[in-house]
Amino acid sequence: MDTNEITADALKYKDYAIDFIMNYGPKLVGAIIVLIIGLWIIRLLTRGVDRVMVKSNVDDSLRPFMKSLVSTLLKVMLVISIMGMLGIEMTSFIAILGAAGLAVGMALSGTLQNFAGGVMILIFKPFKVGDYIEAQGYAGVVKGIQIFVTILTTPDNKTIIIPNGGLSNGSVINYSTQDTRRVDWTFGVSYGSDIEHVRKVINSLIEADERILKDPAPLVKVSALADSSVNFAVRGWVDPADYWDVFFAMNENIYTTFNKEGIGIPFPQMDVHVNNLK
Repeated sequence: MDTNEITADALKYKDYAIDFIMNYGPKLVGAIIVLIIGLWIIRLLTRGVDRVMVKSNVDDSLRPFMKSLVSTLLKVMLVISIMGMLGIEMTSFIAILGAAGLAVGMALSGTLQNFAGGVMILIFKPFKVGDYIEAQGYAGVVKGIQIFVTILTTPDNKTIIIPNGGLSNGSVINYSTQDTRRVDWTFGVSYGSDIEHVRKVINSLIEADERILKDPAPLVKVSALADSSVNFAVRGWVDPADYWDVFFAMNENIYTTFNKEGIGIPFPQMDVHVNNLK
């Protein structure tokens, strides 16, 4: 190859370079500027979202995830916009991305449902860590609320992991939201017992237990005339933390005191009469 051919090739490549710079240079510079400004704006928006979540008392475990999600979505939109500025055809790319997203969404439908449930629980807070709840056939103290699952510890120290999808859509009983809880008992005494005496004994046991609140006032009433007993409905209000201690203590005290006071506690009986037929 002689010098003239080398010079011609160099001039040709030079022309190509000049044409490329003239055609794509302004677009490339504009894309770089948009990228820099866009990343700066995304950073500001992400910080703004975080401040809004802090003011709204959004759970600390949700805030980093939401910040990351918002940042990622905005960056994807920024990249697609920049690629469009450079003249890259995005229609097919967006269609492929949409189809892939649909396929992934269908494959992970249960996981996405749990994720959405976790977000709803952390935002609306029907319960919080430390609450005693009953849901999905389980009851226990909430030990952790994660994006996909909620962790309970049962009174007998079992760990229950409940998916957030069903938890957010089902019924939840929260025993910790109110300042007091009502303890309910039913005590049966034998027919023929002195009702006023029984009531007096029960009231004395209630008054002796300082954990049972005076306001609202306790209730002691005859609730039913059952097959083998006269049943008393007893109601008392306590602090939530005292519920089970008061419940078990009263049962024991009733049994001991009824025996001392000569109040009979009946049990089912059957009388059999035999007729001697000749």
